[in-house]
Amino acid sequence: MLSQKLRVDAETERAITRFLYDEAELVDNMEWDTWLECMHPDIYYWAPVRENRVARERSEEFYPKGTSVYFEEGHEYLRQRVFRLQTNMAWAEEPPSRSRHLVTNIRIDAREDGNFNVRSNFLIYRSRGERSQDTIAGERRDIIVSAPEFEYGFKVLEREIRFDMATILVKNLSLFY
Repeated sequence: MLSQKLRVDAETERAITRFLYDEAELVDNMEWDTWLECMHPDIYYWAPVRENRVARERSEEFYPKGTSVYFEEGHEYLRQRVFRLQTNMAWAEEPPSRSRHLVTNIRIDAREDGNFNVRSNFLIYRSRGERSQDTIAGERRDIIVSAPEFEYGFKVLEREIRFDMATILVKNLSLFY
């Protein structure tokens, strides 16, 4: 996904950064339908398993596409997850999580096909019920496409979520990252 780096102008960088902030706010406010609209119909949304490796093998710590993943979803599966959350019957989200997504260190490069490679770091604080709290950190590697007809101006075509931890210690991965 990270091929040749072509710089983008400041206006495009600000617009994509704002899109990512708005998208995070939609998740934090549980505006699932609008968040789902931020995903391209051909979305590939996935999180590869990470394995602890010695320093000389660090480039191989994430499993490649088509192998071991925490989740691998397209638009229809994301739509089903959103629907399930809205039924209030998703046991992993009862009571619903309260989350705060912090998106930072956004790096944007134009692609030759007119889309954008966007890397960002995230820190998510989640609380549920009275005493359950999680902090989840990692990097996202997105392919963002321009969508001028859409309220937010862009859509996510691909999102790879790279969790910082090799062993996931949170109770579930039911959040959107």
